Amino acid sequence: MQDVYNVLPSLLEGLINTIKIFLLTLSLSIPLGIITALIRLSSKKGLEITVRLYIWIMRGTPLLLQIVFIYFGLPIIGVSLNRFTAVIIAFVINYGAYFAEIFRSGISSIDKGQYEGARVLGLNPIQTFRRIILPQTVKRVLPPVANETITLVKDTALVYVVGIGELLRAAKIASNRDATLIPLVTAALMYLILTAILSKVFGRYEEKYAYYR
Repeated sequence: MQDVYNVLPSLLEGLINTIKIFLLTLSLSIPLGIITALIRLSSKKGLEITVRLYIWIMRGTPLLLQIVFIYFGLPIIGVSLNRFTAVIIAFVINYGAYFAEIFRSGISSIDKGQYEGARVLGLNPIQTFRRIILPQTVKRVLPPVANETITLVKDTALVYVVGIGELLRAAKIASNRDATLIPLVTAALMYLILTAILSKVFGRYEEKYAYYR
Protein backbone atom coordinates (compact mmCIF):
# COMPACT_ATOMS: atom_id res chain seq x y z
CA MET A 1 0.00 0.00 0.00
CA GLN A 2 2.91 2.32 0.78
CA ASP A 3 4.21 1.81 -2.78
CA VAL A 4 0.91 3.09 -4.18
CA TYR A 5 1.09 6.24 -2.03
CA ASN A 6 4.65 6.86 -3.18
CA VAL A 7 3.82 6.81 -6.90
CA LEU A 8 0.38 8.43 -6.63
CA PRO A 9 1.55 12.09 -6.90
CA SER A 10 3.40 11.48 -10.19
CA LEU A 11 0.51 9.41 -11.55
CA LEU A 12 -2.02 12.11 -10.64
CA GLU A 13 0.11 14.70 -12.42
CA GLY A 14 0.16 12.48 -15.49
CA LEU A 15 -3.59 11.92 -15.16
CA ILE A 16 -4.20 15.67 -15.20
CA ASN A 17 -2.31 15.98 -18.49
CA THR A 18 -4.25 13.03 -19.90
CA ILE A 19 -7.57 14.66 -18.97
CA LYS A 20 -6.46 18.03 -20.42
CA ILE A 21 -5.58 16.43 -23.76
CA PHE A 22 -8.81 14.44 -23.73
CA LEU A 23 -11.10 17.39 -22.96
CA LEU A 24 -9.44 19.78 -25.40
CA THR A 25 -9.49 17.21 -28.19
CA LEU A 26 -13.14 16.32 -27.60
CA SER A 27 -14.34 19.93 -27.33
CA LEU A 28 -12.60 20.89 -30.58
CA SER A 29 -12.87 17.75 -32.71
CA ILE A 30 -16.64 17.25 -32.40
CA PRO A 31 -17.49 20.75 -33.77
CA LEU A 32 -14.84 20.21 -36.46
CA GLY A 33 -16.44 16.87 -37.29
CA ILE A 34 -19.92 18.38 -37.60
CA ILE A 35 -18.70 21.22 -39.83
CA THR A 36 -16.66 18.82 -41.96
CA ALA A 37 -19.64 16.48 -42.30
CA LEU A 38 -21.85 19.35 -43.51
CA ILE A 39 -19.22 20.36 -46.08
CA ARG A 40 -18.94 16.72 -47.13
CA LEU A 41 -22.69 16.68 -47.79
CA SER A 42 -22.76 20.06 -49.52
CA SER A 43 -23.08 20.61 -53.25
CA LYS A 44 -19.85 22.63 -53.40
CA LYS A 45 -17.70 20.17 -55.31
CA GLY A 46 -14.31 21.79 -54.67
CA LEU A 47 -14.77 21.90 -50.90
CA GLU A 48 -16.29 18.43 -50.85
CA ILE A 49 -13.30 16.92 -52.66
CA THR A 50 -10.88 18.73 -50.32
CA VAL A 51 -12.74 17.38 -47.28
CA ARG A 52 -12.74 13.85 -48.73
CA LEU A 53 -8.96 14.06 -49.14
CA TYR A 54 -8.52 15.34 -45.58
CA ILE A 55 -10.64 12.51 -44.15
CA TRP A 56 -8.85 9.91 -46.27
CA ILE A 57 -5.41 11.06 -45.10
CA MET A 58 -6.36 11.35 -41.43
CA ARG A 59 -8.09 7.97 -41.30
CA GLY A 60 -5.52 6.24 -43.49
CA THR A 61 -2.41 7.14 -41.50
CA PRO A 62 -1.58 6.35 -37.84
CA LEU A 63 -2.23 9.02 -35.23
CA LEU A 64 1.29 8.42 -33.92
CA LEU A 65 2.73 9.31 -37.33
CA GLN A 66 0.62 12.48 -37.43
CA ILE A 67 1.92 13.56 -34.02
CA VAL A 68 5.52 12.93 -35.12
CA PHE A 69 4.97 14.75 -38.42
CA ILE A 70 3.48 17.86 -36.80
CA TYR A 71 6.02 18.13 -33.97
CA PHE A 72 9.21 16.91 -35.66
CA GLY A 73 8.40 17.39 -39.35
CA LEU A 74 6.89 20.88 -39.56
CA PRO A 75 10.02 22.60 -38.14
CA ILE A 76 11.82 21.50 -41.32
CA ILE A 77 9.64 23.97 -43.25
CA GLY A 78 9.91 26.63 -40.56
CA VAL A 79 6.79 25.86 -38.50
CA SER A 80 7.75 25.14 -34.89
CA LEU A 81 5.16 24.28 -32.24
CA ASN A 82 5.54 23.43 -28.57
CA ARG A 83 4.82 19.86 -27.52
CA PHE A 84 1.35 20.42 -26.15
CA THR A 85 0.11 22.50 -29.10
CA ALA A 86 1.46 19.98 -31.61
CA VAL A 87 -0.27 17.13 -29.78
CA ILE A 88 -3.62 18.94 -29.60
CA ILE A 89 -3.52 19.83 -33.31
CA ALA A 90 -2.71 16.23 -34.24
CA PHE A 91 -5.46 14.80 -32.04
CA VAL A 92 -8.09 17.32 -33.14
CA ILE A 93 -7.58 16.91 -36.89
CA ASN A 94 -7.39 13.12 -36.51
CA TYR A 95 -10.53 12.73 -34.42
CA GLY A 96 -12.29 15.47 -36.38
CA ALA A 97 -12.02 13.25 -39.46
CA TYR A 98 -13.49 10.24 -37.65
CA PHE A 99 -16.30 12.27 -36.12
CA ALA A 100 -17.00 13.81 -39.55
CA GLU A 101 -17.74 10.40 -41.04
CA ILE A 102 -19.87 9.45 -38.04
CA PHE A 103 -21.97 12.62 -38.30
CA ARG A 104 -22.13 12.39 -42.10
CA SER A 105 -23.58 8.92 -41.79
CA GLY A 106 -26.04 10.08 -39.13
CA ILE A 107 -27.23 13.10 -41.09
CA SER A 108 -27.56 11.06 -44.30
CA SER A 109 -29.78 8.56 -42.49
CA ILE A 110 -32.45 11.18 -41.75
CA ASP A 111 -35.47 10.79 -44.02
CA LYS A 112 -35.76 13.49 -46.70
CA GLY A 113 -39.36 14.02 -45.65
CA GLN A 114 -38.06 15.70 -42.49
CA TYR A 115 -36.57 18.48 -44.59
CA GLU A 116 -39.73 18.88 -46.64
CA GLY A 117 -41.85 19.02 -43.49
CA ALA A 118 -39.58 21.70 -42.06
CA ARG A 119 -39.96 23.81 -45.22
CA VAL A 120 -43.75 23.51 -44.95
CA LEU A 121 -43.49 24.79 -41.37
CA GLY A 122 -41.49 27.79 -42.61
CA LEU A 123 -38.18 26.85 -41.02
CA ASN A 124 -34.99 28.05 -42.65
CA PRO A 125 -32.07 25.62 -43.22
CA ILE A 126 -30.31 26.58 -39.97
CA GLN A 127 -33.49 26.17 -37.91
CA THR A 128 -34.21 22.87 -39.66
CA PHE A 129 -30.79 21.51 -38.83
CA ARG A 130 -30.75 22.74 -35.23
CA ARG A 131 -34.31 21.83 -34.23
CA ILE A 132 -35.10 18.77 -36.32
CA ILE A 133 -32.07 17.13 -37.94
CA LEU A 134 -29.41 17.51 -35.23
CA PRO A 135 -31.42 16.00 -32.32
CA GLN A 136 -32.25 12.92 -34.40
CA THR A 137 -28.67 12.69 -35.67
CA VAL A 138 -27.25 12.88 -32.14
CA LYS A 139 -29.44 9.99 -31.05
CA ARG A 140 -28.26 7.85 -33.94
CA VAL A 141 -24.55 8.64 -33.65
CA LEU A 142 -24.22 8.40 -29.87
CA PRO A 143 -22.98 4.77 -29.84
CA PRO A 144 -20.13 5.31 -32.37
CA VAL A 145 -19.27 8.68 -30.81
CA ALA A 146 -19.07 6.96 -27.42
CA ASN A 147 -16.73 4.32 -28.85
CA GLU A 148 -14.44 6.97 -30.39
CA THR A 149 -14.44 8.95 -27.15
CA ILE A 150 -13.36 5.92 -25.12
CA THR A 151 -10.68 5.19 -27.72
CA LEU A 152 -9.50 8.78 -27.32
CA VAL A 153 -8.85 8.21 -23.61
CA LYS A 154 -6.51 5.34 -24.47
CA ASP A 155 -4.91 7.14 -27.43
CA THR A 156 -3.70 9.94 -25.14
CA ALA A 157 -0.90 7.53 -24.19
CA LEU A 158 0.64 8.19 -27.63
CA VAL A 159 1.84 11.62 -26.58
CA TYR A 160 4.81 9.95 -24.87
CA VAL A 161 6.56 10.17 -28.25
CA VAL A 162 7.07 13.93 -27.80
CA GLY A 163 7.89 13.69 -24.10
CA ILE A 164 4.65 14.90 -22.53
CA GLY A 165 4.19 13.44 -19.06
CA GLU A 166 0.77 11.80 -19.37
CA LEU A 167 -0.54 8.94 -17.22
CA LEU A 168 1.12 5.97 -18.92
CA ARG A 169 4.51 7.70 -19.24
CA ALA A 170 4.43 8.62 -15.56
CA ALA A 171 3.57 4.99 -14.68
CA LYS A 172 6.39 3.59 -16.86
CA ILE A 173 8.97 5.92 -15.33
CA ALA A 174 7.87 5.03 -11.80
CA SER A 175 7.78 1.32 -12.65
CA ASN A 176 11.31 1.35 -14.10
CA ARG A 177 12.66 3.44 -11.24
CA ASP A 178 11.20 1.29 -8.45
CA ALA A 179 11.32 -2.07 -10.28
CA THR A 180 7.66 -2.78 -9.54
CA LEU A 181 4.46 -3.28 -11.53
CA ILE A 182 2.35 -1.33 -9.05
CA PRO A 183 2.49 1.99 -10.99
CA LEU A 184 1.35 0.24 -14.19
CA VAL A 185 -1.48 -1.54 -12.38
CA THR A 186 -2.56 1.74 -10.76
CA ALA A 187 -2.49 3.50 -14.14
CA ALA A 188 -4.61 0.70 -15.63
CA LEU A 189 -7.18 1.18 -12.86
CA MET A 190 -7.26 4.92 -13.57
CA TYR A 191 -7.89 4.29 -17.28
CA LEU A 192 -10.65 1.84 -16.39
CA ILE A 193 -12.29 4.37 -14.06
CA LEU A 194 -12.19 7.05 -16.77
CA THR A 195 -13.73 4.75 -19.38
CA ALA A 196 -16.38 3.56 -16.90
CA ILE A 197 -17.38 7.16 -16.17
CA LEU A 198 -17.61 7.95 -19.89
CA SER A 199 -19.69 4.82 -20.55
CA LYS A 200 -22.09 5.89 -17.80
CA VAL A 201 -22.35 9.45 -19.14
CA PHE A 202 -23.04 8.29 -22.71
CA GLY A 203 -25.54 5.74 -21.40
CA ARG A 204 -27.51 8.56 -19.80
CA TYR A 205 -27.40 10.61 -23.00
CA GLU A 206 -28.70 7.63 -24.95
CA GLU A 207 -31.63 7.42 -22.53
CA LYS A 208 -32.25 11.16 -22.91
CA TYR A 209 -32.45 10.93 -26.70
CA ALA A 210 -34.34 7.64 -26.72
CA TYR A 211 -37.62 9.36 -27.65
CA TYR A 212 -36.19 10.27 -31.08
CA ARG A 213 -37.07 7.36 -33.36
